[in-house]
Amino acid sequence: MSSRVPGESLDRLVTALRAGTDAEVRFDTGSRGAYSTDGSNYRQVPLGVVVPRTVEAGAHAVELCARFDVPVLSRGGGTSLAGQTTNEAVVIDWSKHCNALVSVDPEARTCVVEPGIVLDELNRRLADHKLKFGPKPSTHSHCALGGMIGNNSCGASAQAYGKTVDNVRRLEVMTYDGLRMWVGPTSKAERARIAAEGGRRAELYDGLDRLVAEYLGDIRRGFPKMPRRVSGYNLDSLLPENGFDVARALVGSEGTLVTVLRAELELVPVPSYESLLVLGYDDICQAADHVPQILEHCSPGQLEALDGRMAQLMREEHAYLESLRVLPEADSWLLVQFTGDSQEEVDAQAHALLKSIGRSEKDSSVAFSDDPQREQRMLKAREAGLGVTARPPDDRETWEGWEDSAVPPERLGDYLRDLKGLFEEFGYDHPSLYGHFGQGCVHTRIPFGLKTADGVADFRRFLERAADLVASYGGSLSGEHGDGQARGELLTRMFGERLVGAFGELKALFDPGNRMNPGKVVDPQPVDGQLRLGAAWRPDTHDTHFGYPQDDHSFTQAVLRCVGIGNCRSLEGDVMCPSYRATREEEHSTRGRSRLLFEMLDGHADSAVKDGWRSTEVRDALDLCLACKGCKSDCPTGVDMATYKAEFLAHHYEGRPRPPAHYSMGWLPLWARLAEHAPTLANSALHAPLLGRAGKALAGVAGERRPPVFAERSFVRWWRALGTEQPDPADPATVVLWPDTFSNHFHPSVAMSAVRVLEDAGFRVAVPETPVCCGLTWISTGQLAVAKKVLRRTLRTLAPYLEAGTPVIGMEPSCTAVFRSDAPELLPDDQDVQRLAGQTRTFAEQLVHHAPAGWQPPFLARQATVQTHCHQHAIMKFDADRELMRRAHLDADVLDEGCCGLAGNFGFERGHHDVSMAVGELGVLPAVRGAAPDSLVLADGFSCRTQIEQGGTGRRALHLAEALAMALDGPVPSDRPERLARRPAEPSGTARWATTAAAGTLAAAAAFGAVRQLRRP
Repeated sequence: MSSRVPGESLDRLVTALRAGTDAEVRFDTGSRGAYSTDGSNYRQVPLGVVVPRTVEAGAHAVELCARFDVPVLSRGGGTSLAGQTTNEAVVIDWSKHCNALVSVDPEARTCVVEPGIVLDELNRRLADHKLKFGPKPSTHSHCALGGMIGNNSCGASAQAYGKTVDNVRRLEVMTYDGLRMWVGPTSKAERARIAAEGGRRAELYDGLDRLVAEYLGDIRRGFPKMPRRVSGYNLDSLLPENGFDVARALVGSEGTLVTVLRAELELVPVPSYESLLVLGYDDICQAADHVPQILEHCSPGQLEALDGRMAQLMREEHAYLESLRVLPEADSWLLVQFTGDSQEEVDAQAHALLKSIGRSEKDSSVAFSDDPQREQRMLKAREAGLGVTARPPDDRETWEGWEDSAVPPERLGDYLRDLKGLFEEFGYDHPSLYGHFGQGCVHTRIPFGLKTADGVADFRRFLERAADLVASYGGSLSGEHGDGQARGELLTRMFGERLVGAFGELKALFDPGNRMNPGKVVDPQPVDGQLRLGAAWRPDTHDTHFGYPQDDHSFTQAVLRCVGIGNCRSLEGDVMCPSYRATREEEHSTRGRSRLLFEMLDGHADSAVKDGWRSTEVRDALDLCLACKGCKSDCPTGVDMATYKAEFLAHHYEGRPRPPAHYSMGWLPLWARLAEHAPTLANSALHAPLLGRAGKALAGVAGERRPPVFAERSFVRWWRALGTEQPDPADPATVVLWPDTFSNHFHPSVAMSAVRVLEDAGFRVAVPETPVCCGLTWISTGQLAVAKKVLRRTLRTLAPYLEAGTPVIGMEPSCTAVFRSDAPELLPDDQDVQRLAGQTRTFAEQLVHHAPAGWQPPFLARQATVQTHCHQHAIMKFDADRELMRRAHLDADVLDEGCCGLAGNFGFERGHHDVSMAVGELGVLPAVRGAAPDSLVLADGFSCRTQIEQGGTGRRALHLAEALAMALDGPVPSDRPERLARRPAEPSGTARWATTAAAGTLAAAAAFGAVRQLRRP
């Protein structure tokens, strides 16, 4: 039955949904584009998106879709790799609102959940009970339980706890025709009672009875006896010996049979102790050969593998290097985890295994750890596989399609050799092989040619050959990710025509009209159909401002970096993606924006975005991007949405008026230089009740924001007044202190303090005395032509220092990041830009790595709560700062709470205030409120300091340079932390710079907030 829906039916459905459900109903182009694909090779633009606020609203939405004969697709995290969460249907996204932990029974070790709850969030809520849900896919930070049930997810911990199907007790489900029921194991007596009641439920159970009776022998013979059989419907769960378990029969059905409304799950105790043994091998096939021997001697909690190719990619991408450093000498590795009730028990298990296989902990090919943090570093290398292998540095694109086949573990080594032979036959060079080897599941990404007809034809032929290969080993097409469209057409090669016919009968029983996620598993679309790329893909070409050197100088290639992994949907840790964390909206995740940019490329006839750079849908999706650059470091494939946003804005507003904020905050360096001539007058005007409100309205600034305060005297003016002779650029002790707009005009005490500390360390400080700027505010607002002019002017001023190789020290992380990252991409052919990128250092980098031998930072001996600026996290990293604080005896609690939410101009722009504050309240602001009263609060970023001050924390943050400068004058008092906020208006001399720093920073903190608004975090 076709999934096509007449326009009039769809219009009536939309009206009914909006009138009759408590749901967000979105049939706009932007929403449809954001949901057009998942983590797979496939793409189908949905009819619309429904985001129910309650489970009941979601159920009613399904009823209305049935009334108008419209297909339905349930979706959670949307990370599926087989195409099962993309369809021409109404997508019901359960993840935003329907994410409750309904109940917990600690004694029975069960809980009831709604389908949208994320696995990590569920386990956090269960932590007090010392329980957890056992299966743990690598997407645990953002995968929804409904999706895990739909896909029968597994992960590394399935070695100990089994697949999702093994951990589901009951399901509340709804059929397309409106039947709602709880299902689970069903005795003969219970089935007789159901039959006596009659109705649709009796019809279903009678049909299931008949199906099992007819195919009993086929099911028993045709389902592989192996731990990782995920392909096909779970007809084996309906066997008498398995309790006729209807719930488990529906697990893994990928939304093609029923809608899951709630689930009762079985829980397991959180292990008290763990240890990890890593065994090295010459190659991955040899490692696989050794798996059966290991399993003979122990029952590990995890038995994972990664190969030398993945390690090579990590080194080339400079990713997970800390993980690699703790691995033993080898080219491939098995990671064997043990769990138990005592440290002695888990250690003994590891040593017993070593003894049984004839190895020693002292061997160079062995690493043992019972340190949880070290274990996590080791396991992170394996968990990172998909992201690391998706975009290799050698410019080859790799794709899923055969990413999770599984065979019996005892046959794994031979299967891998044959699979590598198939790679060689098709010319697919060097795919990495890794995975859950203890259960025979193999992950890989292959360089399929999905942009040409020949490449697509080879893709299809390879899948057919690979399916026959895995079937010959008694294996499963899917050992983890399900069938969807990627493997649905191949199921007959594994199960045979008769069992696949039984799958069709099961589908017809539950969904006779084929309206539940049609074209997946049963009567599937072809494996080479509806490709996200494909031979017919013809994207527009674009002249761009940025050079995209890592993407073959192509904006299109840059957009293709997003492969749908979905880490941007995580809810805590790192930075990415603050707007998603605040809104829980797919469209406001890095992935959702990437999807819309992909649609904007107009490569398909049915592209959701038709007006290119002028698209309002793309503009609206990018509007809540904080340009924090968190995705550049936290996205496994290095998506840089801040750059894409700047590029888009440059084209979108080319030749037409811009929003007022682009003129007010985008041109902030100019307004700050003008205000320098009369700072008191400027501050009075900005803070006058009537004039200030009118000015904010005219400037496009949020009325809730307090304007920043211009300093009475800028840093550069103060520097000139000192009359210090500029040092020789060729002097090895010379450093250039960069007078960024924020440290110059709003918080001059930051730069003054830096001068003091740098000179104490033996450096001779030079300061450009003519106006210079990095162009940050123009970049963040997409005024890239102006930004290039500003950068070129700056390069001319810095020319003597660049020629001499003089270090340039940045105090404001966002400006420093421009020199290290944005400027080389904007002016990729300018050698001075390349020199500047190489010579730019952070304050901490200069002092930690380049200070004269014997210099020690001043002794602070204080506690500090430290917020890392997003751009520093993404570009410069924070290692040097941690080391500098350690040397200064600063007991630093470096927050892992994400973005502060102000993010330069973002939090100051009209319409962004609520999201800005919501982001801050997700972590940074509560953490600062909870900091000890006598601790320092440090934040090198002006936006961070401003948000902390304006976020109701009652605290004011200092730059690390200010804290160190104050310590030069003696111990920093801890009894009255507010003393740190006092800043004298004028420095009285070099000996009093520390006090000056304290004074200027606080006055500048308010001012810097407004400035920071135009700056991205």
